[in-house]
Amino acid sequence: MFTLFIRRLGPLFILAAAIGGASLLMATKEKPEKRETKTPLPVVEVMAAHPATITLDISSYGTVEPKTKTQLTSEVQGRIIALSDKFVAGGHVEKGELLANIEPADYQAAVRQSEAALAQAQASLNEEKARAEVAKTEFRDFKRGAVPALGLRIPQLKREEANVKSARAALESARRNLSRTEIRSPFSGLIRTRNIQLGQYVGIGSNLGELYGTESAEIRLPITLNNLASLPKENVTGTPVTLSMNAENGNYQWRGQLVRSEGVVDPQNRMIYLVAEVPSPYNQPQTGAPLRFGAFVSGTIEGKQVQNVTRVPRYVVDNGQVAVITEEGTVAWRAVDVIGNQGDDVLVFNSLQEGDRIALTGPANLREGMAVTVVEENLTATLKQTD
Repeated sequence: MFTLFIRRLGPLFILAAAIGGASLLMATKEKPEKRETKTPLPVVEVMAAHPATITLDISSYGTVEPKTKTQLTSEVQGRIIALSDKFVAGGHVEKGELLANIEPADYQAAVRQSEAALAQAQASLNEEKARAEVAKTEFRDFKRGAVPALGLRIPQLKREEANVKSARAALESARRNLSRTEIRSPFSGLIRTRNIQLGQYVGIGSNLGELYGTESAEIRLPITLNNLASLPKENVTGTPVTLSMNAENGNYQWRGQLVRSEGVVDPQNRMIYLVAEVPSPYNQPQTGAPLRFGAFVSGTIEGKQVQNVTRVPRYVVDNGQVAVITEEGTVAWRAVDVIGNQGDDVLVFNSLQEGDRIALTGPANLREGMAVTVVEENLTATLKQTD
């Protein structure tokens, strides 16, 4: 009986022992160590500010054009009987060089006729002078008042003098027309086009060709009204300009200067045009390459010098402010004065101190007072410095 009782209560004793052991373990276990969770700080790349004295260069562009160009026009009519070998597109000619001849026979005959007419008028004048001397002798003893002018042949003498002047003018005109049968270059230059052929008949006013003067080249450089403030002086004359062009065999540069401002704003693009001049564009020994008419070039106009200017990437400026990282590693937004741009950068005037760390990484996401981690410092802020 007792054995049966023990067999039935055994599982209960085992369960009670297990519960007691578990309670003992839970009561005696060590509490886990509590650790504080840290939020990682944003990582920011910075550049160091290095204010310097810089030149506010103005970038522009334009097409090279001759300062002087003209249409070669016939002033007389006739048949073309000769053409110079240089009178071709691309030919270089000197001032006064003969380019073409118009048949001169008719004009030579006109000169001879005018010479004969002048000689005849001169003879008539001499004859009338002799008659006037005779008349003076005849009226020497005239006592009945003033001697009449007609009697002294004064009107006849003036008529013959007028005839001589007319004949002389006609001779000058004939000689001038004869000289115009020779088409000569009015200045040294480059033949742009030739519009006549040998044996062709041309009339007065016929377009014979086009000539570009090579003494000087001009380039119209558009700038904005804001850029005018960067010029060193109100009178732009004499301001240095560097013109450049990239070619397959290298980059070429030419030096010139501004000679004038066109003075009005173009209503099409709201730009004002400055005109640069380069002397002897086809004779540039310093570059080894001619500045050819029609070439498209970039122009850099030398502006005024400004002190305490820092160049920073354009994207770091947000609403006229840049994010500066303090020595404590926090963000401080600072207002800046942007006075211009150079390429993808802007020029900040008198707003940053030497060594200020400017945030380059996601400045739009940085808040005032935010703690950050600086991982890299770019200590070279490229600037065009002047001694």
